[in-house]
Amino acid sequence: MVRIPAVEGFAERPRTGSPKRAGKALREEVPREAHARFEPAPGRPDAVEAVAESNRGRLPELTPIRVGRMAAGPFSFLRGAAGLMAYDLAHSTPVTGVAAQLCGDAHAANFGLYGDARGGLVIDLNDFDETVVGPWEWDLKRLATSLVLAGREAGAGEEQCGEAARDAVGAYRRTMRLLAKMPAAEAWNAIADEELVSHTDARDLLGTLERVSEKARRNTSARYAAKATEDDGEGGRRFLDAPPVLRRVPDEEASRVAAALADYVRTLPEDRHPLVARYAIHDVAFRVVGTGSVGTRSYVVLLLDHRGKPLVLQVKEARPSVLRPHLEAAGFEVPPVPHEGRRVVLGQKRMQVVSDILLGWTTVEGRGCQVRQFRNRKGSVDPAALAADQIDDYGRMTGALLARAHAHSADPRTLAGYCGKNEALDEAVAAFAVTYADRTEADHAELVRAVREGRIAAELGV
Repeated sequence: MVRIPAVEGFAERPRTGSPKRAGKALREEVPREAHARFEPAPGRPDAVEAVAESNRGRLPELTPIRVGRMAAGPFSFLRGAAGLMAYDLAHSTPVTGVAAQLCGDAHAANFGLYGDARGGLVIDLNDFDETVVGPWEWDLKRLATSLVLAGREAGAGEEQCGEAARDAVGAYRRTMRLLAKMPAAEAWNAIADEELVSHTDARDLLGTLERVSEKARRNTSARYAAKATEDDGEGGRRFLDAPPVLRRVPDEEASRVAAALADYVRTLPEDRHPLVARYAIHDVAFRVVGTGSVGTRSYVVLLLDHRGKPLVLQVKEARPSVLRPHLEAAGFEVPPVPHEGRRVVLGQKRMQVVSDILLGWTTVEGRGCQVRQFRNRKGSVDPAALAADQIDDYGRMTGALLARAHAHSADPRTLAGYCGKNEALDEAVAAFAVTYADRTEADHAELVRAVREGRIAAELGV
């Protein structure tokens, strides 16, 4: 037999033991049933304190909009409270110690459609502001909790909400087992989007997905620019003021953002450079985005090609992940992050099967930023607006997508060994999700009370 020494970057030849057996053995240390547990730890921040702390460092004139969006409902509160949930997961729940690249904010509204390089539509996780390497179960518990809250908001009964959480975990578990059995190269791209509905038995969602897809195909830079820009009188176009969501910025600020795109281009693969070079920068504006992201610096940049056809880029501040302060309490190393925009982009590429071809990063006024196409045929399902009998279908679909994303960084054999064949993990995480959804509703009520009493400023309905 040829004896080749270990080569850096490649696996060693297997000798003894197996990842699947290691996953099974882990059940002795952290029983799957233990994941049902949640009891708030002593010293847990209250909801208002946590929201105020998460507003630190944001643009103060925009934080009332963020608070107002979080106050809209318990599901919206959860969307903006990833840091508070990370505290709870680190201090009040068992941790398996198996690491994966986490989305960090894997709630049910952070899955959606977007365009690939050839004009097709892909469905996957689509928000990575909080991405870090951490405990895989944190993403799964956040997803399950969000499905309970979204289901309640949609008018589903408690049994249906719990079933949606169970089904999401079950789909995660079954998908991980499937990936563990496949050759590595096949598993990497497994469960193509056209197979997703049948794989997860989500046929009740077909009509909804078709409507979202049709809308996503029209959601392009050109369509956005047609509505959000005007002729500048000099053969180009400029953004229209539409406060508080979209506003023009002073020339000096616009010039700094535009100049930062030179560094951005250097983060792109070299074969993208000729494409970017065919566009000229025409204007920069500030645009408020999301719920968790409100108050961060976020710009849209208008580029036009030789025919005047637009491409809009988003330059968005990347703050440190809100999960990062809690990883050490969960027993994970916290390595230094050289650039927050780079962290977001590399985490995204590590989890998605297909990523935006113009995804990169840069620095604006000392702040790390991610750069991506804006309105790249994006579409999403609002889980809180689904029919009650569709929540479980949506749970199965998102659970399968999360498993595929985690399997890019964690060995699916280890996770499949731990998750197992029966429904022990499904039941436990679903029980946690219901308990934590109740906790989130109480936190949301506390925030609403603080807004009503004037203890924290909120701008509602924006």
